[in-house]
Amino acid sequence: MAEYAHPDVLVSTDWVAEHMHNTDNVRLVEANEDVLLYETGHIENAVKIDWVQDLQDDTVRDFIDAEAFAELCAENGISNDTTVVFYGDRNNWWACYAFWVFRLYGHENAVIMDGGRKKWVDEGRDLTREKPDFSRAEYTAPDGPNVSIRSFRDEVLEHQKRRGQMVDVRSPEEFRGEITHLPDLPEESSMRGGHIPGARNVPWSTAVNEDGTFKSREELEKIYQEGEGLDRSAETIAYCRIGERSSHTWFVLTYLLGFDNVSNYDGSWTEWGNLVGMPIERGDAQPVEA
Repeated sequence: MAEYAHPDVLVSTDWVAEHMHNTDNVRLVEANEDVLLYETGHIENAVKIDWVQDLQDDTVRDFIDAEAFAELCAENGISNDTTVVFYGDRNNWWACYAFWVFRLYGHENAVIMDGGRKKWVDEGRDLTREKPDFSRAEYTAPDGPNVSIRSFRDEVLEHQKRRGQMVDVRSPEEFRGEITHLPDLPEESSMRGGHIPGARNVPWSTAVNEDGTFKSREELEKIYQEGEGLDRSAETIAYCRIGERSSHTWFVLTYLLGFDNVSNYDGSWTEWGNLVGMPIERGDAQPVEA
């Protein structure tokens, strides 16, 4: 992993196996798209964070506030100094999303288990149904979220008007406007199919290997920089449908490739595709300029 720009944000399944009992300093967090999966078996000493029930406040359609975030950490035995290791299904979609939310609230000691739940299971490692019971921790609430890694619709519109760098990480069929969601995912009721004008289409899945681990830095550079012409020093916005797949790409661009300024537009296509007056395009992306 040493070749990545910030290799300290990744740990291996071997590392987790060695540190899973160090519960005074390390907290394993499973975050899945399938919210029932944790109950069928999880890594010993892992707690569950549900991206809907735990991280969202549906009364304002936004994340929980800083006080609620601090309470979530405290009740899971997470202090400000705890190293939080995220892993989950779908090659760490929601693990990266939870990681992003923790970074929004300034929790620096956060890492991703490379390969996620799939790699752990494929290696034949043990799972348990026993839920851990940790003592409550002290967690000092942050002043507020770090919005520099999050984009809102008006910021995205201004970025689009400036022809700023943008990555749509959905499937080519969604990008071209042929479908509004993948068949195996719930419909979030987008009125239109297509993409934000000027966006490049780099499906999130191009960043991972068959075993769920991230591709090497050299391979990622060929995909994002050589293949799509993305500039590492340029402001970049990633989006998908509801912000989870783009969290994965945000992680890749920020920590594995070292892009300077990447944000996640978590309103994504579910918001943009329904807004009155917002421009869209359909079809393939324009060829990369030489």
